[in-house]
Amino acid sequence: MKNGIKYFALTLSAFVIGMTVNNFAISNVPSKIAVVDVQKVVAASTQVKNLRAERAAKVKDLSNFVKTARENVAKEPNAAKKKELENKYNKELNQKRNAIQKDYSSKLAAIDKNISGIIAQKAKAANYDIVLAKGVVLYGGTDITSEITKSIK
Repeated sequence: MKNGIKYFALTLSAFVIGMTVNNFAISNVPSKIAVVDVQKVVAASTQVKNLRAERAAKVKDLSNFVKTARENVAKEPNAAKKKELENKYNKELNQKRNAIQKDYSSKLAAIDKNISGIIAQKAKAANYDIVLAKGVVLYGGTDITSEITKSIK
């Protein structure tokens, strides 16, 4: 009988603790959740469009450099000088490619920081507790993509 009472008391304690934890968890659920379609925001950003155009121009210049280098190497009759010229152009090509990639990455990171800042600013102004990427949310949340897109341009 005493074991039954102990078992009942233990079960009742576990139930009370479980309900307390559940109520605490439910009471801390944020009331305002926003969602943003990040892909649409990025696609609408003039900064991103300009960066892509700049990168395309640099890649075209790089392609022209490769074409000129190949022509110069092909014109060289001496095999030793040809090999030396190839090495020189390969080194230059790698330096230019790395510089382009580093520049693109740093500018893209700055744009990302700017977009994230605008999203945070708009969310705070509208008193949203959480902002999630639209692709992550299956249902619910207020879509603020259009507001963010207008601010990004």
